Amino acid sequence: MKRLIHPDLAQRLIKALLVLLTALTLSVLIFIIGYLLLKGLPVFSARFFTGHAIDMGRSGGIFPFIVSTVFLSAVALVVATPLGVGTAIYLTEYTRENRLTRIIRFAAECLAGVPSIILGLFGFVSFVLYLKLGWSVLSGGLTLAIMVLPTIIRTSEEAILAVPRAQREVSFSLGGTRWQTVTRVVLPGALPGIVTGVMLSFGRCIGETAAVIFTAGSSLMTPATMLDSGRTLAVHFYILAREGISAEMAYGTAAVLMIAILAINVSAYWLMHRIVRRFS
Repeated sequence: MKRLIHPDLAQRLIKALLVLLTALTLSVLIFIIGYLLLKGLPVFSARFFTGHAIDMGRSGGIFPFIVSTVFLSAVALVVATPLGVGTAIYLTEYTRENRLTRIIRFAAECLAGVPSIILGLFGFVSFVLYLKLGWSVLSGGLTLAIMVLPTIIRTSEEAILAVPRAQREVSFSLGGTRWQTVTRVVLPGALPGIVTGVMLSFGRCIGETAAVIFTAGSSLMTPATMLDSGRTLAVHFYILAREGISAEMAYGTAAVLMIAILAINVSAYWLMHRIVRRFS
Protein backbone atom coordinates (compact mmCIF):
# COMPACT_ATOMS: atom_id res chain seq x y z
CA MET A 1 0.00 0.00 0.00
CA LYS A 2 1.42 3.33 -1.08
CA ARG A 3 2.09 5.79 1.74
CA LEU A 4 0.44 9.20 1.36
CA ILE A 5 2.94 10.87 3.67
CA HIS A 6 6.40 9.93 4.94
CA PRO A 7 6.48 8.81 8.63
CA ASP A 8 9.15 11.39 9.51
CA LEU A 9 7.09 14.18 7.99
CA ALA A 10 3.98 12.94 9.83
CA GLN A 11 5.97 12.92 13.09
CA ARG A 12 7.06 16.53 12.56
CA LEU A 13 3.52 17.63 11.65
CA ILE A 14 2.03 15.99 14.74
CA LYS A 15 4.69 17.57 16.97
CA ALA A 16 4.04 20.99 15.41
CA LEU A 17 0.28 20.56 15.95
CA LEU A 18 0.79 19.62 19.62
CA VAL A 19 3.09 22.61 20.16
CA LEU A 20 0.47 24.86 18.56
CA LEU A 21 -2.30 23.49 20.80
CA THR A 22 -0.11 23.95 23.89
CA ALA A 23 0.73 27.51 22.87
CA LEU A 24 -2.97 28.31 22.34
CA THR A 25 -3.83 26.94 25.79
CA LEU A 26 -1.10 28.97 27.47
CA SER A 27 -1.99 32.10 25.50
CA VAL A 28 -5.60 31.96 26.74
CA LEU A 29 -4.39 31.71 30.34
CA ILE A 30 -1.82 34.49 29.88
CA PHE A 31 -4.42 36.73 28.18
CA ILE A 32 -6.93 36.34 31.02
CA ILE A 33 -4.30 36.99 33.70
CA GLY A 34 -2.78 39.91 31.81
CA TYR A 35 -6.14 41.52 31.07
CA LEU A 36 -7.30 41.32 34.69
CA LEU A 37 -3.99 42.67 36.01
CA LEU A 38 -3.99 45.49 33.45
CA LYS A 39 -7.48 46.54 34.50
CA GLY A 40 -7.16 45.82 38.20
CA LEU A 41 -3.67 46.92 39.22
CA PRO A 42 -4.41 50.68 38.88
CA VAL A 43 -6.96 50.30 41.69
CA PHE A 44 -4.41 48.79 44.09
CA SER A 45 -3.42 51.03 46.99
CA ALA A 46 -2.98 50.76 50.75
CA ARG A 47 -6.51 52.09 51.21
CA PHE A 48 -7.90 49.48 48.80
CA PHE A 49 -6.52 46.61 50.89
CA THR A 50 -7.08 48.04 54.38
CA GLY A 51 -10.22 50.15 54.01
CA HIS A 52 -13.93 49.39 54.20
CA ALA A 53 -16.35 49.60 51.29
CA ILE A 54 -18.01 52.98 50.82
CA ASP A 55 -21.28 53.62 48.97
CA MET A 56 -21.98 49.91 48.40
CA GLY A 57 -18.48 49.35 47.04
CA ARG A 58 -18.19 52.25 44.59
CA SER A 59 -15.11 53.34 46.53
CA GLY A 60 -13.15 52.43 49.64
CA GLY A 61 -11.48 49.09 50.21
CA ILE A 62 -11.97 45.34 50.44
CA PHE A 63 -10.53 44.54 53.87
CA PRO A 64 -13.79 43.05 55.30
CA PHE A 65 -14.09 40.77 52.26
CA ILE A 66 -10.51 39.51 52.61
CA VAL A 67 -11.24 38.65 56.26
CA SER A 68 -14.51 36.91 55.35
CA THR A 69 -12.81 34.90 52.60
CA VAL A 70 -10.05 33.71 54.93
CA PHE A 71 -12.53 32.84 57.72
CA LEU A 72 -14.87 30.86 55.44
CA SER A 73 -12.02 28.96 53.79
CA ALA A 74 -10.45 28.17 57.18
CA VAL A 75 -13.72 26.79 58.57
CA ALA A 76 -14.26 24.70 55.43
CA LEU A 77 -10.77 23.17 55.49
CA VAL A 78 -10.73 22.57 59.26
CA VAL A 79 -13.95 20.57 58.90
CA ALA A 80 -13.34 18.88 55.53
CA THR A 81 -9.66 17.88 55.86
CA PRO A 82 -9.94 15.40 58.79
CA LEU A 83 -13.18 14.00 57.37
CA GLY A 84 -11.73 13.56 53.89
CA VAL A 85 -8.35 12.17 54.94
CA GLY A 86 -9.99 9.89 57.52
CA THR A 87 -12.38 8.52 54.91
CA ALA A 88 -9.50 7.94 52.50
CA ILE A 89 -7.51 6.08 55.18
CA TYR A 90 -10.50 3.87 55.95
CA LEU A 91 -11.12 3.07 52.28
CA THR A 92 -7.49 2.21 51.55
CA GLU A 93 -6.10 0.78 54.80
CA TYR A 94 -8.91 -0.54 57.00
CA THR A 95 -11.27 -2.30 54.65
CA ARG A 96 -11.25 -4.48 51.57
CA GLU A 97 -12.90 -3.63 48.29
CA ASN A 98 -16.58 -4.49 48.71
CA ARG A 99 -20.04 -3.09 48.07
CA LEU A 100 -19.74 -0.58 50.92
CA THR A 101 -16.51 0.96 49.59
CA ARG A 102 -18.00 1.16 46.10
CA ILE A 103 -21.09 2.91 47.52
CA ILE A 104 -18.90 5.40 49.42
CA ARG A 105 -16.84 6.21 46.31
CA PHE A 106 -19.98 6.50 44.18
CA ALA A 107 -21.53 8.85 46.76
CA ALA A 108 -18.37 11.01 46.78
CA GLU A 109 -18.39 11.21 42.99
CA CYS A 110 -22.09 12.14 42.98
CA LEU A 111 -21.45 14.81 45.61
CA ALA A 112 -18.63 16.25 43.50
CA GLY A 113 -21.03 16.59 40.58
CA VAL A 114 -23.75 18.46 42.47
CA PRO A 115 -23.96 22.10 41.27
CA SER A 116 -22.74 24.55 43.87
CA ILE A 117 -26.04 26.44 43.86
CA ILE A 118 -27.82 23.24 44.94
CA LEU A 119 -25.33 22.83 47.78
CA GLY A 120 -26.00 26.46 48.65
CA LEU A 121 -29.73 25.77 48.92
CA PHE A 122 -28.98 22.68 51.03
CA GLY A 123 -26.75 24.76 53.31
CA PHE A 124 -29.42 27.46 53.55
CA VAL A 125 -32.11 24.99 54.62
CA SER A 126 -29.85 22.90 56.89
CA PHE A 127 -27.58 25.44 58.60
CA VAL A 128 -29.31 28.81 58.21
CA LEU A 129 -32.91 27.72 58.84
CA TYR A 130 -32.91 24.30 60.59
CA LEU A 131 -29.86 24.74 62.86
CA LYS A 132 -30.63 28.47 63.19
CA LEU A 133 -27.06 29.57 62.52
CA GLY A 134 -28.33 32.37 60.30
CA TRP A 135 -26.39 33.90 57.43
CA SER A 136 -22.98 33.51 58.99
CA VAL A 137 -19.37 32.57 58.38
CA LEU A 138 -20.05 29.23 60.09
CA SER A 139 -22.97 28.38 57.78
CA GLY A 140 -20.94 29.31 54.72
CA GLY A 141 -17.86 27.42 55.91
CA LEU A 142 -19.83 24.23 56.62
CA THR A 143 -21.43 24.42 53.17
CA LEU A 144 -18.03 24.86 51.53
CA ALA A 145 -16.72 21.92 53.57
CA ILE A 146 -19.39 19.67 52.00
CA MET A 147 -18.48 21.02 48.56
CA VAL A 148 -14.72 20.32 48.79
CA LEU A 149 -14.99 17.04 50.72
CA PRO A 150 -15.04 14.81 47.57
CA THR A 151 -11.88 16.50 46.26
CA ILE A 152 -9.98 15.84 49.49
CA ILE A 153 -11.22 12.23 49.66
CA ARG A 154 -10.22 11.39 46.08
CA THR A 155 -6.83 13.12 46.14
CA SER A 156 -5.96 11.63 49.55
CA GLU A 157 -7.03 8.15 48.45
CA GLU A 158 -4.93 8.31 45.29
CA ALA A 159 -1.95 9.65 47.26
CA ILE A 160 -2.21 6.83 49.83
CA LEU A 161 -2.56 4.17 47.13
CA ALA A 162 0.59 5.53 45.45
CA VAL A 163 2.70 4.59 48.49
CA PRO A 164 4.43 1.27 47.60
CA ARG A 165 2.93 -1.82 49.25
CA ALA A 166 6.44 -3.02 50.10
CA GLN A 167 6.87 -0.19 52.62
CA ARG A 168 3.80 -1.38 54.52
CA GLU A 169 5.07 -4.99 54.50
CA VAL A 170 8.42 -3.89 55.93
CA SER A 171 6.61 -2.07 58.74
CA PHE A 172 4.44 -5.11 59.51
CA SER A 173 7.47 -7.43 59.43
CA LEU A 174 9.14 -5.27 62.08
CA GLY A 175 6.13 -5.67 64.37
CA GLY A 176 4.36 -2.42 63.59
CA THR A 177 0.61 -2.25 64.04
CA ARG A 178 -1.78 -1.08 61.34
CA TRP A 179 -2.09 2.38 62.93
CA GLN A 180 1.68 2.74 63.38
CA THR A 181 2.17 1.79 59.74
CA VAL A 182 -0.42 4.33 58.62
CA THR A 183 0.92 7.21 60.71
CA ARG A 184 4.66 6.57 60.34
CA VAL A 185 4.93 5.08 56.84
CA VAL A 186 1.85 5.69 54.71
CA LEU A 187 0.84 9.24 55.62
CA PRO A 188 4.37 10.74 55.36
CA GLY A 189 4.70 9.20 51.91
CA ALA A 190 1.24 10.40 50.85
CA LEU A 191 1.61 13.87 52.36
CA PRO A 192 2.48 15.70 49.09
CA GLY A 193 -0.69 14.47 47.39
CA ILE A 194 -2.83 15.20 50.44
CA VAL A 195 -1.43 18.73 50.78
CA THR A 196 -2.00 19.36 47.08
CA GLY A 197 -5.64 18.30 47.40
CA VAL A 198 -6.15 20.57 50.41
CA MET A 199 -4.55 23.53 48.63
CA LEU A 200 -6.70 22.99 45.54
CA SER A 201 -9.75 22.88 47.80
CA PHE A 202 -8.60 26.14 49.38
CA GLY A 203 -8.49 27.74 45.94
CA ARG A 204 -12.01 26.51 45.18
CA CYS A 205 -13.29 27.95 48.47
CA ILE A 206 -11.85 31.35 47.58
CA GLY A 207 -13.52 31.44 44.16
CA GLU A 208 -16.95 30.09 45.14
CA THR A 209 -19.98 32.42 44.96
CA ALA A 210 -23.32 30.63 44.60
CA ALA A 211 -23.02 28.44 47.69
CA VAL A 212 -21.75 31.36 49.78
CA ILE A 213 -24.44 33.91 48.92
CA PHE A 214 -27.18 31.62 50.28
CA THR A 215 -25.36 30.77 53.51
CA ALA A 216 -22.90 33.52 54.50
CA GLY A 217 -24.87 36.46 53.18
CA SER A 218 -23.35 39.60 51.72
CA SER A 219 -22.77 41.92 54.64
CA LEU A 220 -20.36 44.81 54.09
CA MET A 221 -19.11 44.63 57.68
CA THR A 222 -16.04 42.75 58.93
CA PRO A 223 -17.13 39.51 60.68
CA ALA A 224 -16.00 39.52 64.32
CA THR A 225 -17.26 36.02 65.17
CA MET A 226 -18.15 32.85 63.30
CA LEU A 227 -21.85 33.72 63.67
CA ASP A 228 -21.54 37.06 61.86
CA SER A 229 -22.47 37.44 58.22
CA GLY A 230 -19.72 38.19 55.74
CA ARG A 231 -19.12 38.85 52.04
CA THR A 232 -16.28 37.02 50.32
CA LEU A 233 -14.13 38.54 47.57
CA ALA A 234 -15.84 36.42 44.91
CA VAL A 235 -19.31 37.49 46.07
CA HIS A 236 -18.18 41.14 46.22
CA PHE A 237 -16.89 40.93 42.65
CA TYR A 238 -20.12 39.24 41.52
CA ILE A 239 -22.32 41.95 43.08
CA LEU A 240 -20.17 44.79 41.72
CA ALA A 241 -20.25 43.33 38.20
CA ARG A 242 -23.88 42.20 38.16
CA GLU A 243 -25.30 45.42 39.57
CA GLY A 244 -22.97 47.63 37.53
CA ILE A 245 -21.87 49.42 40.69
CA SER A 246 -18.24 50.01 39.73
CA ALA A 247 -16.28 48.35 36.94
CA GLU A 248 -12.97 49.64 38.31
CA MET A 249 -13.54 48.14 41.77
CA ALA A 250 -14.79 44.91 40.17
CA TYR A 251 -11.59 44.60 38.13
CA GLY A 252 -9.51 45.37 41.23
CA THR A 253 -11.30 42.67 43.23
CA ALA A 254 -10.94 40.19 40.35
CA ALA A 255 -7.22 40.90 40.18
CA VAL A 256 -6.86 40.22 43.91
CA LEU A 257 -8.72 36.93 43.48
CA MET A 258 -6.54 35.93 40.54
CA ILE A 259 -3.32 36.75 42.39
CA ALA A 260 -4.50 34.86 45.48
CA ILE A 261 -5.34 31.72 43.49
CA LEU A 262 -2.03 31.88 41.63
CA ALA A 263 -0.17 32.31 44.91
CA ILE A 264 -1.97 29.28 46.37
CA ASN A 265 -1.16 27.11 43.35
CA VAL A 266 2.50 28.18 43.33
CA SER A 267 2.74 27.61 47.10
CA ALA A 268 1.19 24.14 46.74
CA TYR A 269 3.66 23.28 43.96
CA TRP A 270 6.63 24.57 45.99
CA LEU A 271 5.47 22.85 49.18
CA MET A 272 4.84 19.55 47.40
CA HIS A 273 8.36 19.46 45.96
CA ARG A 274 9.94 20.36 49.30
CA ILE A 275 8.06 17.54 51.00
CA VAL A 276 8.96 15.11 48.22
CA ARG A 277 12.66 15.97 48.56
CA ARG A 278 12.47 15.61 52.34
CA PHE A 279 10.88 12.17 52.36
CA SER A 280 12.49 10.75 49.21
